Amino acid sequence: MASLADQEFFAKLRALNDKFGASLPATLGRLRAARLACDAAGPDQARLTEMHEVLHTLAGSAATFGFRALGQQARELEQRLRALRAGGAAPAPAWSEWLAGIDRFLAWAERDPKAAYYDGE
Repeated sequence: MASLADQEFFAKLRALNDKFGASLPATLGRLRAARLACDAAGPDQARLTEMHEVLHTLAGSAATFGFRALGQQARELEQRLRALRAGGAAPAPAWSEWLAGIDRFLAWAERDPKAAYYDGE
């Protein structure tokens, strides 16, 4: 039998889950706005920083709130972004490929952010 403290804890956790889910459209909108401001030949640093922040936030918190696949894919995109940025001036095809990955991620996340797996479509 669950104690009153357990019931309160799970109620608070559900409220946090709901809050995270409700904030997702704005978070994804922020990522989309930064993405749309990018030039495939070499996105500017301000936009990349914005996208990194959003991806990092999603990667770190999504699984906690029941969005495991969303968090995993955000982490993968974040790590690829770090690699591109660490290498200096990455070639335009590398940026184009990464930005296409962001586009696929956004299309999927906006359709079903709580899906159990990322289908990449």
